[in-house]
Amino acid sequence: MIENISNKHIVLENDRVLLRPLTEDDYENLLLFALNEADLWKYSLISPAGEEGMKNYISTTLQNKAAGIEYPFIVFDKATQQYAGSTRFYDIQSFNKTTHLGYTWYGKAFQRTGLNRNCKFLLFQFAFEEWGLERVELRADANNAPSINAMEAIGCTVEGILRSNMTIETGGRRDSIVLSVLKEEWFRSVKKLLQQKIK
Repeated sequence: MIENISNKHIVLENDRVLLRPLTEDDYENLLLFALNEADLWKYSLISPAGEEGMKNYISTTLQNKAAGIEYPFIVFDKATQQYAGSTRFYDIQSFNKTTHLGYTWYGKAFQRTGLNRNCKFLLFQFAFEEWGLERVELRADANNAPSINAMEAIGCTVEGILRSNMTIETGGRRDSIVLSVLKEEWFRSVKKLLQQKIK
């Protein structure tokens, strides 16, 4: 069984990005995205758009963190000295040594800048080299081609489609694509691939 990280203050950083635990105070740091870029969450199951949306978004994940099933981060872009978005580990399963990595979003100005690859490198590195996980799973709406392409580009393996598996906040249901990285894959190839991409 892996250790419970819910009470730990985890800070991950390199020359480009800093990830630190999300707090209630970060409402102010992320509110502008919620007010001005609501379409960021077009494919998301939970949208933090609007003032109440962002408050609920942060409150819910912090409750789940306290329960030991999520660990949310706020993303700080060192290149621009600005907060850029958020990401988290979720569905943490200590006994199985697995977690999901997701609820990842960045403001439009930070997309396609290399920021995401730096974040993913730090998160995978922590998961496999410090936390001791055996598997990190990622999911996306099967129609979200940009997100799927980004995950494949960093070495994630497509496992398949979960058909009509989730209710969408705006109504209807979605098919979810499942991707993953295993510990052995991280050390064999994915780590090197990501290192090359973030130089």
